[in-house]
Amino acid sequence: MTVLQIDIETFSSIDLADCGVHRYVEAPDFEILLFAFAFDNDPVQVIDLTDFQDIPRDVMDALRLDVVKTAWNAGFERTAIARHLGIDCLPQHWRCSMAHAYTLGLPGSLDKAAKALGLGEEAQKDAKGKALIKYFSVPCKPTKVNGGRLRNYPHHDPERWQQYIDYNRQDVVVEREVRKKLERHPVPDREWQVWALDQKINDYGIGVDQTLVSHAISCSQLYTERLLIEAKELTGVDNPNSLPQLKTWFADQGLQVESLNKDAMPELLDAAPNEETRRMLELRQEMGKTSVNKYDSMQLGACDDGRVRGILQYCGASRTWRWAGRRVQMHNLPQNHLDDLAVARSVLASGDYELLEMLYGAPPFVLSELIRTALIPSAGNRFLVADFSAIEARVIAWLADEHWVLDVFQGHGKIYEATASRMFGIPLDSIVKGNENYKYRASGKVATLACGFGGGAAAMEKMDKKKEIAADQYDPLVRQWRDANPKIKRLWYRTEEAAMEAVRTKGTVKLAHGVQYRYSAGMLFADLPSGHSLAYPSPEIKHDTKFGKEGLTFKAPENTGKMLAQRTWGGTLVENLVQAIARDCLAENLLRLDAAGFAIPLHVHDEVILDVPMGVSSVDEVTEIMGQEISWAPGLPLKAAGFECDFYQKD
Repeated sequence: MTVLQIDIETFSSIDLADCGVHRYVEAPDFEILLFAFAFDNDPVQVIDLTDFQDIPRDVMDALRLDVVKTAWNAGFERTAIARHLGIDCLPQHWRCSMAHAYTLGLPGSLDKAAKALGLGEEAQKDAKGKALIKYFSVPCKPTKVNGGRLRNYPHHDPERWQQYIDYNRQDVVVEREVRKKLERHPVPDREWQVWALDQKINDYGIGVDQTLVSHAISCSQLYTERLLIEAKELTGVDNPNSLPQLKTWFADQGLQVESLNKDAMPELLDAAPNEETRRMLELRQEMGKTSVNKYDSMQLGACDDGRVRGILQYCGASRTWRWAGRRVQMHNLPQNHLDDLAVARSVLASGDYELLEMLYGAPPFVLSELIRTALIPSAGNRFLVADFSAIEARVIAWLADEHWVLDVFQGHGKIYEATASRMFGIPLDSIVKGNENYKYRASGKVATLACGFGGGAAAMEKMDKKKEIAADQYDPLVRQWRDANPKIKRLWYRTEEAAMEAVRTKGTVKLAHGVQYRYSAGMLFADLPSGHSLAYPSPEIKHDTKFGKEGLTFKAPENTGKMLAQRTWGGTLVENLVQAIARDCLAENLLRLDAAGFAIPLHVHDEVILDVPMGVSSVDEVTEIMGQEISWAPGLPLKAAGFECDFYQKD
């Protein structure tokens, strides 16, 4: 099979990191500067497009045909080449080495991945790259020295330009060697179909209500200015955002302050010696809530047609292959709780900020509530939104053969009530509103959410968001939940034993439902029923002094990309399996929905958002598709619920 390895260097006056590649290539001055390529193991060639060199005909033919094209972060090359050359770059004919690296638990940086794979010096990125990119690929600041120009061209520094050409060539060398190493552990064809669909979804994008976004940013700015003016008048300091200046002012008022983060605020407010210090602490709290980063990201990333694109990263959560967010960060949007979202967003969009504050209070609250609603369907369409019901609870019960839980999901589905009934030995039909036993439902719910992966009292406290349970009851409830779910508890220890046995024997150990642990070439794999595998690089069994027994470690990239050892145990391994299988259920249904003709602008966690014309299809059609059994997971009871809306929201 012929493979065309590609790497390009480009120019655009739009910031790539802030705006994304789809907006980046819309700049009038966008262009490809250098086009480096190699077929298979041929020598790397670099085409200098600034010197009017032509891309060879065989390369142009390969770009148009079903020859496999590959690149590191192939979405960038695909989008840029399609724009510059005016051709379709269909994702099903591309492969992405960055995505492949993510599937193996490796860093998403080419440089760091090459180092993690132990490639020699001849296959490492040129360290001069960042400086060369800054010089030739982004606008420069006009100065007297450079004649007031806004951009550096090759003739401004021919020697440095030659270095850029060499850098571009070396990138293809490195990418090819990385790809060959990665191919020892291939990605299944089915997953490349999922990746291609991911590219289609990112290319389609989602509409942004730019009027609403613009007013949200303006409203926040005006409110922040008000807070700053009041803070200056109250304290007399030049910069109320300066922690040193505020510390000095608070000390003069008789209050010693080490930190002003949200965790320190309750104690500081209690200790405030007078109304002035209390008010300043309240102002500081409010100033900390005025961030509109997501609105800013929507505004920066919106393309000429008002859609934001490229905000999902395939396998970005590489431990479980779940998607991650990029720029707008859709996976941690605040929930909305207002009953009259449509009214609130119309008031904001009208620009009447005084009325907005009069109706809903301080702007940070309502702006947070309205973030989701800034995402809108295409003209003449509405959103159909559907998500899996209790997907992780279903998957873990299926994996553990906890039959009573499966029976609940195949029947009435009231898992919180059924859990409480089993934990406390009370009749299920008595756990209803108006009955004294309904109070036990909260314990059943919190325990179900907190305990499935071995969580203890700390997990209970975290999940008890409404603080419905006395703190001294967390530990007893954990024990009661474990007694009620013995097979799930057993699964934690069976999973850890299977993983460690695979490492010890450098072999394969079966677990359940098509899951097995397999050691191969210095990696531990958890083979999943869907056909792909979770990867744990450099696994070792080490004595754990904290727990006084042997434990499993593996290497994972930290924030800098460096691979560091980390400890895991059965509960975490089960969590990885469950989240990965839940992710595979979503992936399977994205493929089904796409095949059924639905346009998918976005998906978040276990939820799909579909952009559907008025009067066409229904929520029931979508949930029926998502509730169908999956061939590789027989007996896993799936169910989805949904709604339709004129702007994105939580039901």
